[in-house]
Amino acid sequence: MRLRKIKNADEILQNSSIVIKNAEMNFGKWHSYFQNQNPIYLEIGMGKGKFIIEHARRNPHINFMGFEKEPTVICKALRKIDDSINNLKIICDDAENLDKIFSEGEIERIFLNFSDPWPKNRHEKRRLTYDTKLDIYKKILNNNNKIELKTDNRHFFEYSLMQFNKNKFTFSNLSLNLHEDYDDIITTEYEDKFKEMGKQIYYVEVSYGKNETL
Repeated sequence: MRLRKIKNADEILQNSSIVIKNAEMNFGKWHSYFQNQNPIYLEIGMGKGKFIIEHARRNPHINFMGFEKEPTVICKALRKIDDSINNLKIICDDAENLDKIFSEGEIERIFLNFSDPWPKNRHEKRRLTYDTKLDIYKKILNNNNKIELKTDNRHFFEYSLMQFNKNKFTFSNLSLNLHEDYDDIITTEYEDKFKEMGKQIYYVEVSYGKNETL
């Protein structure tokens, strides 16, 4: 189903205090921006925001950032954020620009939820677990880092496992049926639909030992 665009989406984003404009101006200064030293968790491709909003609500001691390139989708997320949440900000940009916005070691955790699998071989470079993307994650993650990936696409999951292994990430958790293995899972909108359909959700946690490469 095609996304019905909101005509004044750009104006809504421009007027929102939750959406960060000119995010690259805060390069290397994100803790100053949040006015605290709390860890920063980043969801790349946050969609309509259910996952990251609930995380922010449950974890006020963590700074959350949602990264999403579609203005209309961000508008839908903004409708769900109430005044009680003050530890969540959103950036409207493409993942290709992450290392222009975040400097080395600014991010503690990255969430990759139901990323576009780009199944055709000629589109491999667009996948969020392609080599160049993983190199960016290595750079912006700190020493206590973790990446969490969820997907319903078995091929993309297996591809990502191979990519993480090739790029020397350490595996700490893996599930071939997340909702059978765990309770109290914070879900995305897509995930809720897939769960109702009885689809398996694949999950993996990895980290990158930055000090080991020095």
